[in-house]
Amino acid sequence: MERTTDNTQTHHKSSRRSFFVTASAASLVGPMSLLSLQLAAPMSGSLTKEQRDRMSPAEIIEELKKGNQRFRSARMTSRDYIKEQRSTASGQYPAAVVLGCIDSRVPAEIVFDVGIGDTFNARVAGNVANDDILGSMEFACAVAGAKVVLVLGHTACGAIKGAIDDVVLGNLTGLLARIKPAIPATKFEGDKSSKNPAYVDAVAKTNVELTLDSIRRRSPVLADLEKKGSVKIRGAMYDLATGTAEFNQ
Repeated sequence: MERTTDNTQTHHKSSRRSFFVTASAASLVGPMSLLSLQLAAPMSGSLTKEQRDRMSPAEIIEELKKGNQRFRSARMTSRDYIKEQRSTASGQYPAAVVLGCIDSRVPAEIVFDVGIGDTFNARVAGNVANDDILGSMEFACAVAGAKVVLVLGHTACGAIKGAIDDVVLGNLTGLLARIKPAIPATKFEGDKSSKNPAYVDAVAKTNVELTLDSIRRRSPVLADLEKKGSVKIRGAMYDLATGTAEFNQ
Protein backbone atom coordinates (compact mmCIF):
# COMPACT_ATOMS: atom_id res chain seq x y z
CA MET A 1 0.00 0.00 0.00
CA GLU A 2 1.32 3.46 -0.85
CA ARG A 3 2.42 5.66 1.98
CA THR A 4 0.02 8.51 2.70
CA THR A 5 -0.95 10.95 5.41
CA ASP A 6 -4.64 10.23 4.78
CA ASN A 7 -6.14 8.84 8.00
CA THR A 8 -8.55 6.71 5.98
CA GLN A 9 -5.70 4.93 4.18
CA THR A 10 -3.88 4.33 7.45
CA HIS A 11 -7.09 3.04 8.96
CA HIS A 12 -7.59 0.57 6.08
CA LYS A 13 -4.01 -0.71 6.26
CA SER A 14 -4.33 -1.32 10.00
CA SER A 15 -7.51 -3.30 9.56
CA ARG A 16 -6.27 -6.16 7.36
CA ARG A 17 -6.40 -8.88 10.01
CA SER A 18 -8.96 -11.07 11.68
CA PHE A 19 -11.20 -9.50 14.30
CA PHE A 20 -8.97 -10.68 17.15
CA VAL A 21 -6.21 -8.29 16.03
CA THR A 22 -8.15 -5.36 17.43
CA ALA A 23 -7.27 -6.29 20.98
CA SER A 24 -3.57 -6.84 20.28
CA ALA A 25 -3.43 -3.56 18.37
CA ALA A 26 -5.10 -1.76 21.24
CA SER A 27 -2.22 -2.63 23.53
CA LEU A 28 0.04 -0.77 21.13
CA VAL A 29 -1.98 2.16 19.85
CA GLY A 30 -4.65 2.87 22.46
CA PRO A 31 -8.43 2.95 22.86
CA MET A 32 -9.29 5.44 20.10
CA SER A 33 -7.48 3.38 17.46
CA LEU A 34 -9.22 0.27 18.76
CA LEU A 35 -12.59 1.91 18.09
CA SER A 36 -11.53 2.75 14.53
CA LEU A 37 -10.38 -0.80 13.89
CA GLN A 38 -13.69 -2.22 15.04
CA LEU A 39 -15.49 -0.13 12.45
CA ALA A 40 -12.90 -0.80 9.76
CA ALA A 41 -13.16 -1.91 6.14
CA PRO A 42 -13.02 -5.61 5.12
CA MET A 43 -10.27 -7.68 6.74
CA SER A 44 -8.25 -10.60 5.49
CA GLY A 45 -5.72 -13.10 6.76
CA SER A 46 -5.83 -15.04 10.00
CA LEU A 47 -4.63 -14.70 13.57
CA THR A 48 -0.86 -15.05 13.95
CA LYS A 49 1.00 -16.45 16.94
CA GLU A 50 2.46 -13.04 17.74
CA GLN A 51 -0.95 -11.38 17.69
CA ARG A 52 -2.56 -14.10 19.80
CA ASP A 53 0.24 -14.16 22.34
CA ARG A 54 0.06 -10.39 22.89
CA MET A 55 -3.56 -10.69 23.99
CA SER A 56 -4.73 -11.43 27.52
CA PRO A 57 -7.59 -13.86 28.22
CA ALA A 58 -9.77 -10.90 29.24
CA GLU A 59 -9.10 -9.12 25.95
CA ILE A 60 -10.02 -12.23 23.99
CA ILE A 61 -13.33 -12.49 25.85
CA GLU A 62 -14.05 -8.84 25.06
CA GLU A 63 -13.39 -9.50 21.38
CA LEU A 64 -15.83 -12.42 21.43
CA LYS A 65 -18.43 -10.10 22.95
CA LYS A 66 -17.78 -7.47 20.29
CA GLY A 67 -18.00 -10.11 17.57
CA ASN A 68 -21.40 -11.15 18.89
CA GLN A 69 -22.47 -7.49 18.84
CA ARG A 70 -21.44 -7.24 15.19
CA PHE A 71 -23.38 -10.42 14.42
CA ARG A 72 -26.63 -9.32 16.00
CA SER A 73 -26.43 -5.82 14.54
CA ALA A 74 -25.82 -7.20 11.01
CA ARG A 75 -22.38 -5.57 10.80
CA MET A 76 -20.27 -8.67 10.46
CA THR A 77 -16.70 -8.51 9.20
CA SER A 78 -16.25 -9.08 5.47
CA ARG A 79 -13.93 -12.06 5.14
CA ASP A 80 -11.80 -13.67 2.46
CA TYR A 81 -12.05 -17.30 3.56
CA ILE A 82 -9.64 -18.47 0.87
CA LYS A 83 -6.94 -16.15 2.24
CA GLU A 84 -7.71 -17.37 5.76
CA GLN A 85 -7.55 -20.97 4.59
CA ARG A 86 -4.21 -20.40 2.89
CA SER A 87 -2.70 -18.44 5.76
CA THR A 88 -3.57 -21.21 8.25
CA ALA A 89 -2.47 -24.13 6.08
CA SER A 90 0.99 -24.17 7.64
CA GLY A 91 -0.11 -23.52 11.24
CA GLN A 92 -2.92 -22.35 13.52
CA TYR A 93 -2.96 -20.06 16.55
CA PRO A 94 -6.55 -19.95 17.88
CA ALA A 95 -7.20 -17.66 20.83
CA ALA A 96 -10.09 -19.62 22.38
CA VAL A 97 -11.77 -23.02 22.51
CA VAL A 98 -15.57 -22.99 22.47
CA LEU A 99 -17.64 -25.92 23.73
CA GLY A 100 -21.08 -25.50 22.23
CA CYS A 101 -24.20 -27.53 21.56
CA ILE A 102 -24.69 -29.48 18.34
CA ASP A 103 -27.78 -27.35 17.65
CA SER A 104 -27.70 -26.09 14.06
CA ARG A 105 -28.79 -22.61 15.12
CA VAL A 106 -25.73 -21.90 17.26
CA PRO A 107 -22.59 -22.02 15.08
CA ALA A 108 -19.99 -20.35 17.31
CA GLU A 109 -17.84 -19.13 14.43
CA ILE A 110 -20.78 -17.15 13.05
CA VAL A 111 -22.43 -15.84 16.21
CA PHE A 112 -19.05 -14.54 17.43
CA ASP A 113 -18.01 -13.34 13.97
CA VAL A 114 -14.67 -15.16 13.88
CA GLY A 115 -12.71 -16.53 10.95
CA ILE A 116 -10.78 -19.65 10.03
CA GLY A 117 -8.00 -20.19 12.57
CA ASP A 118 -9.42 -17.91 15.29
CA THR A 119 -11.09 -20.49 17.57
CA PHE A 120 -11.13 -24.19 18.32
CA ASN A 121 -14.72 -25.45 18.29
CA ALA A 122 -16.16 -28.55 19.98
CA ARG A 123 -19.84 -29.37 19.68
CA VAL A 124 -21.96 -31.98 21.45
CA ALA A 125 -25.64 -32.07 22.38
CA GLY A 126 -26.11 -30.18 25.63
CA ASN A 127 -22.54 -28.76 25.58
CA VAL A 128 -21.38 -31.28 28.18
CA ALA A 129 -17.75 -32.18 28.86
CA ASN A 130 -16.70 -35.81 28.59
CA ASP A 131 -13.15 -37.18 28.70
CA ASP A 132 -12.58 -36.64 24.98
CA ILE A 133 -13.78 -33.04 25.14
CA LEU A 134 -11.58 -32.38 28.16
CA GLY A 135 -8.58 -33.85 26.39
CA SER A 136 -9.31 -31.68 23.37
CA MET A 137 -9.51 -28.58 25.56
CA GLU A 138 -6.23 -29.48 27.24
CA PHE A 139 -4.60 -29.76 23.83
CA ALA A 140 -6.11 -26.43 22.75
CA CYS A 141 -4.79 -24.56 25.79
CA ALA A 142 -1.73 -26.38 27.15
CA VAL A 143 -0.28 -27.36 23.78
CA ALA A 144 -1.66 -24.98 21.15
CA GLY A 145 -1.82 -21.85 23.33
CA ALA A 146 -5.50 -20.88 23.43
CA LYS A 147 -6.26 -18.58 26.37
CA VAL A 148 -10.01 -18.90 26.82
CA VAL A 149 -12.30 -21.88 27.43
CA LEU A 150 -15.90 -20.91 26.72
CA VAL A 151 -18.88 -23.17 27.44
CA LEU A 152 -21.76 -21.94 25.28
CA GLY A 153 -25.30 -22.99 26.17
CA HIS A 154 -28.45 -21.74 24.47
CA THR A 155 -32.15 -21.21 24.91
CA ALA A 156 -34.77 -23.79 23.86
CA CYS A 157 -32.17 -26.55 23.96
CA GLY A 158 -33.52 -29.90 22.81
CA ALA A 159 -30.96 -31.84 24.86
CA ILE A 160 -32.12 -30.06 28.00
CA LYS A 161 -35.73 -30.89 27.16
CA GLY A 162 -34.75 -34.52 26.62
CA ALA A 163 -33.04 -34.68 30.00
CA ILE A 164 -36.09 -33.15 31.71
CA ASP A 165 -38.38 -35.68 29.97
CA ASP A 166 -36.05 -38.58 30.86
CA VAL A 167 -35.76 -39.62 27.22
CA VAL A 168 -34.29 -43.06 26.58
CA LEU A 169 -32.75 -43.62 23.14
CA GLY A 170 -29.60 -45.61 22.42
CA ASN A 171 -26.39 -43.74 23.20
CA LEU A 172 -28.34 -40.53 23.75
CA THR A 173 -29.47 -41.94 27.11
CA GLY A 174 -25.94 -41.78 28.49
CA LEU A 175 -25.36 -38.30 27.11
CA LEU A 176 -28.52 -36.95 28.71
CA ALA A 177 -27.41 -38.46 32.01
CA ARG A 178 -24.61 -35.89 32.04
CA ILE A 179 -27.19 -33.11 31.86
CA LYS A 180 -29.61 -34.45 34.49
CA PRO A 181 -27.68 -33.13 37.55
CA ALA A 182 -28.65 -29.64 36.38
CA ILE A 183 -32.34 -30.41 36.92
CA PRO A 184 -32.39 -30.72 40.75
CA ALA A 185 -29.68 -28.02 40.96
CA THR A 186 -31.95 -25.46 39.29
CA LYS A 187 -33.96 -23.21 41.59
CA PHE A 188 -37.19 -22.37 39.81
CA GLU A 189 -40.69 -21.29 40.78
CA GLY A 190 -43.37 -22.44 38.40
CA ASP A 191 -44.08 -25.27 35.98
CA LYS A 192 -41.03 -27.52 35.90
CA SER A 193 -41.63 -29.17 32.56
CA SER A 194 -40.04 -29.24 29.13
CA LYS A 195 -43.07 -27.34 27.84
CA ASN A 196 -42.16 -24.31 29.93
CA PRO A 197 -39.51 -22.31 28.00
CA ALA A 198 -38.42 -20.36 31.08
CA TYR A 199 -37.75 -23.56 33.01
CA VAL A 200 -35.87 -25.15 30.09
CA ASP A 201 -33.65 -22.07 29.84
CA ALA A 202 -33.06 -22.01 33.60
CA VAL A 203 -31.88 -25.63 33.52
CA ALA A 204 -29.70 -24.87 30.48
CA LYS A 205 -28.02 -22.04 32.38
CA THR A 206 -27.42 -24.32 35.36
CA ASN A 207 -26.02 -26.93 33.01
CA VAL A 208 -23.44 -24.42 31.76
CA GLU A 209 -22.38 -23.66 35.34
CA LEU A 210 -22.10 -27.35 36.22
CA THR A 211 -20.08 -27.98 33.07
CA LEU A 212 -17.66 -25.23 34.10
CA ASP A 213 -17.34 -26.85 37.53
CA SER A 214 -16.77 -30.23 35.88
CA ILE A 215 -14.00 -28.85 33.66
CA ARG A 216 -12.18 -27.37 36.63
CA ARG A 217 -12.66 -30.49 38.75
CA ARG A 218 -11.84 -33.11 36.15
CA SER A 219 -8.99 -31.33 34.39
CA PRO A 220 -6.13 -30.38 36.70
CA VAL A 221 -4.33 -29.14 33.59
CA LEU A 222 -6.95 -26.51 32.81
CA ALA A 223 -7.57 -25.69 36.46
CA ASP A 224 -3.86 -25.01 36.95
CA LEU A 225 -3.70 -22.78 33.86
CA GLU A 226 -6.67 -20.83 35.18
CA LYS A 227 -5.05 -20.40 38.61
CA LYS A 228 -1.90 -19.07 36.94
CA GLY A 229 -3.95 -16.57 34.95
CA SER A 230 -2.88 -18.06 31.63
CA VAL A 231 -6.43 -19.14 30.79
CA LYS A 232 -9.93 -17.94 31.65
CA ILE A 233 -12.76 -20.49 31.84
CA ARG A 234 -16.11 -18.81 31.22
CA GLY A 235 -19.68 -19.63 30.31
CA ALA A 236 -22.28 -17.93 28.16
CA MET A 237 -25.91 -18.40 27.17
CA TYR A 238 -26.99 -17.71 23.59
CA ASP A 239 -30.54 -16.49 23.00
CA LEU A 240 -31.99 -17.97 19.80
CA ALA A 241 -34.57 -15.18 19.55
CA THR A 242 -32.23 -12.19 19.86
CA GLY A 243 -28.83 -13.57 18.79
CA THR A 244 -27.30 -12.32 22.05
CA ALA A 245 -24.61 -14.25 23.87
CA GLU A 246 -24.76 -13.32 27.56
CA PHE A 247 -21.54 -14.11 29.42
CA ASN A 248 -21.42 -15.12 33.07
CA GLN A 249 -19.34 -13.15 35.56
